[in-house]
Amino acid sequence: MFPIRDHNPSGRLPFVTIALIVANVLVFLAYFPGASELWLMRFYYNWGLVPDSALSLHRAETLLTHMFLHGGWMHLIGNMLFLWIFGDNLEEEMGHFRFLLFYLATGLAAAALQILPDPGSKVPMVGASGAIAGVMGAYLLLYPRAKVDVLLIFVIFFRIFTLPAWIVLGVWFGIQLFSGLTTPTAEGGVAWFAHIGGFLAGVGLALPLWLRRGGSGYWRRTEGHPPCPDAAWPLAKSNIPKVGRR
Repeated sequence: MFPIRDHNPSGRLPFVTIALIVANVLVFLAYFPGASELWLMRFYYNWGLVPDSALSLHRAETLLTHMFLHGGWMHLIGNMLFLWIFGDNLEEEMGHFRFLLFYLATGLAAAALQILPDPGSKVPMVGASGAIAGVMGAYLLLYPRAKVDVLLIFVIFFRIFTLPAWIVLGVWFGIQLFSGLTTPTAEGGVAWFAHIGGFLAGVGLALPLWLRRGGSGYWRRTEGHPPCPDAAWPLAKSNIPKVGRR
């Protein structure tokens, strides 16, 4: 089950969101296709975030570079889809430059919480998901009742449901929290604590903006939705008549 779109696309061109997506895709295409597994391991170790090296300031630049690396096609596509769905409204609300600073700050916060449980780890972390989790956290605070279309896949069953953002993002965060607390960090794999740290940082950094907008009064004015007109989702019904069974 994962979100595929929201119902309130931005009224302005979200060029920072688009630029981040383009940068992530171009960086991925520059190193991943055709690379051997051994080469990728070395590449991720050099440019991904290795807690032991980052804390010693031996490779401090990896605090930034790891946000633009991905471990595979689905890792990239999933992250960019989430960024596209939730980033445009936030960029319009914050402004382009402030949104970029927010994105990078939540990515750093995500890295910090991932490092905290095991600062001596030599396992590299890659991916934009920590920063994107921050975008999701801020989206939840500002637009808790925004409509989000979720695709449910169960074996051969496909169905699209429309759910409020507080359910979609609340369930997502609950999964990250449960998995982070029950999965040994030494095993590697998904950076659960980065997701948790990014999400909490996103809520915290968006809190001043929410208060300036009026706090709960902002929710009442917008009814918890982005201040953008609804898109034509779902699509209008087809004019082609249905043929029933005899």
